[in-house]
Amino acid sequence: MISILAQERLVGATLGSALTGFIVLEQRKRIHESLALPKSQSMDQSQVRDGMLGKQYRMEFASLWNKAVDQTFEPAIEYLSSRKW
Repeated sequence: MISILAQERLVGATLGSALTGFIVLEQRKRIHESLALPKSQSMDQSQVRDGMLGKQYRMEFASLWNKAVDQTFEPAIEYLSSRKW
């Protein structure tokens, strides 16, 4: 039987891998599209980034991600702090 901690790590790794895969594929798609466009129609960096994931969405996602990481690793940090690590 897999412990709850191992299950959480597996879910976290799976979700992280899926998100990374999505972002990589989107970036590759944007690069391919920008290379296919004539120079006069190419998008600048901010248009590509805001088109893929809006600035507000990225900020909210970053905040939620940081909170989740803090909550996940809080027991480990407290344990290591108590051991003077």
